[in-house]
Amino acid sequence: MILILGGTTEGRLAVRVADAAGSPYWYSTRGDLQQIECKHGTHVTGALDEAAMASFCTEHGIRLLVDAAHPFAEVLHQTVAAVAESLDLPVVRVERTYVGEDTSIHWCTDYAEAVRLLESDGITRLLALTGVQTIGKLRPYWERHDCWFRILRREESLAKARQQGFPPERLVYYEEEDDASLIARLQPQAILTKESGESGGFPQKVEAAQAAGIPVYAVRRPPLPVGFEVVTGEHGLRKAIERLVPGFFPLRSGFTTGACATAASKAALLTLLGKPVGDSVEVLFPDGECLRLPVSSCRLLHPLDEEACAGLVERQVLSMPSAPAGVEKVLTRLGEPLRQADAATATVVKDAGDDPDVTSGQEIVATVAFSDEPGIHFLQGEGVGRVTLPGLGLPIGGPAINRVPRQMMEQNLSALYEGGLDVTISVPGGRELARRTFNPKLGIVDGISIIGTSGIVRPFSNEAFVDAIRKEIEVAVAVGAPMLVINSGAKSEAFLKARYPDLPPQAFVHYGNFIGETLKIAAELKVPRVVMGIMLGKAVKLAEGHLDTHSKNVVMNKAFLKEVAASAGCTPAAAETIDRLTLARELWTALPPDDARLFFAAILSRCAAVCTTVYPTAVMPGPDRASLTILLLDENGTIISQNNAQNR
Repeated sequence: MILILGGTTEGRLAVRVADAAGSPYWYSTRGDLQQIECKHGTHVTGALDEAAMASFCTEHGIRLLVDAAHPFAEVLHQTVAAVAESLDLPVVRVERTYVGEDTSIHWCTDYAEAVRLLESDGITRLLALTGVQTIGKLRPYWERHDCWFRILRREESLAKARQQGFPPERLVYYEEEDDASLIARLQPQAILTKESGESGGFPQKVEAAQAAGIPVYAVRRPPLPVGFEVVTGEHGLRKAIERLVPGFFPLRSGFTTGACATAASKAALLTLLGKPVGDSVEVLFPDGECLRLPVSSCRLLHPLDEEACAGLVERQVLSMPSAPAGVEKVLTRLGEPLRQADAATATVVKDAGDDPDVTSGQEIVATVAFSDEPGIHFLQGEGVGRVTLPGLGLPIGGPAINRVPRQMMEQNLSALYEGGLDVTISVPGGRELARRTFNPKLGIVDGISIIGTSGIVRPFSNEAFVDAIRKEIEVAVAVGAPMLVINSGAKSEAFLKARYPDLPPQAFVHYGNFIGETLKIAAELKVPRVVMGIMLGKAVKLAEGHLDTHSKNVVMNKAFLKEVAASAGCTPAAAETIDRLTLARELWTALPPDDARLFFAAILSRCAAVCTTVYPTAVMPGPDRASLTILLLDENGTIISQNNAQNR
């Protein structure tokens, strides 16, 4: 069981992560003003001192404390630390993202120092953006000078301001004006804020003040107690919970090949620059979160290390149409008695969590070398595929390293080194693994792709499946396939390939259960003609309006099927047959021939109506507008019924 201390934006983040597990947890806030839905958790309110929190943890079997409270909730942080120590509980702190050190800001360690600094600088007209809780702490200032406090317009906050004796006419409210408008109206000499991070609006306050040409005074956040494990986002929190409370999540998450390649390339560059690496490196992910990935090995490659360098050169020469500058440099320097390393290599073993990923457990190797050419250049190593078809947004002939992994590596490496770099990514055994992927259909040869849009592998991820669908359709469009043939899987694809033998293999795309997402992508990419093969089990769900046909989301609805049969003009016997069904496919043989003909045509008509809500044929280009053909296939691949949805 987990206890989350929240009440903040970070508290909401922690609830989202915990709810994704489907396991029970507790969410605690001091007051009851935060409106939040805990799908699998219980929201409790009331301030907890050390004794009360310890008693709660013992009574409810708490195994992990998640501190997602405000960074200035110093008393709560100390209480959490004391309880964690007494009960031997781990603590994960969900920390905000903070801006880098800005030397133009007047930093203060506490409010007393802020008062002294403001007065010594001659500031007599101040806008305080530090919240109602700080009115008492700043009393020595506002009793002698002009000062406005911005607070929330709610009774609790107004009551606290009255209790402190603060003049009500000097209160301003969050809901009424933005920072810039407020500064323009009040014309303060300075603003006072606190280091509340990005989610607390700190950058916006600083920007508004600087735009108005007035100084910013800021109170630093108090330091966290020693021993808190700090995470900065959803992925880090989930990984920490998976490790510290095994079983809370039914399945573990993992890292993409792109994230592993980024970690390996960063470790290699650090090694090349003579900086320590240790057993892990911190990687900046696309959402701005930083996570640590383990590094299994890293070492320098010297010019005299002929075996290693020759292997690198051989791979580059074989995989590229012409040897790039970085390879030529290594070739010409081989054997020279130079002490400085030419390159460094590092290895990260991919952990895909509990996702059935073919690359889980594989070594992702990065070799980084200095380049005379500016920028970061990606080279193809052993086991990484080569792009041979358009549509993937990657240079033909280049390595199959997708856009987001490239951006991750560029961002992480350029933060360490501003010069040119050659980055070679290798996956030993990747050529064999690629046969178990969609790469051959996508025109990627000789190895796997380095992929990942978020850097994180979610077990059995819908996002990953839909992303693969998008890539396949993009390639189908790029190679000029005259139509797109979508189908649920290998069995129906085999039937449809026999029907359309002249189409290139890229024209056939599996939708799995994601009919709606597949059609949306086809519409977005302006595919003018789509043929969809569908079997009866999915067809009856689609006909009812379910564009995601997974069994966990929707089951066969007999009442709906009887309504379809009646509206199609089937005999009363059809309804009786439907009542006796266990599986939808029993309808193939259970319905009389005349009823079957009417019923299946009606089902496909309903399917077409649902599909055209996401594949709007009327707005597609072309002289005949777009067309959607739906083929109802039986278990033997026979087309039982056909529907053509076309707007002219």
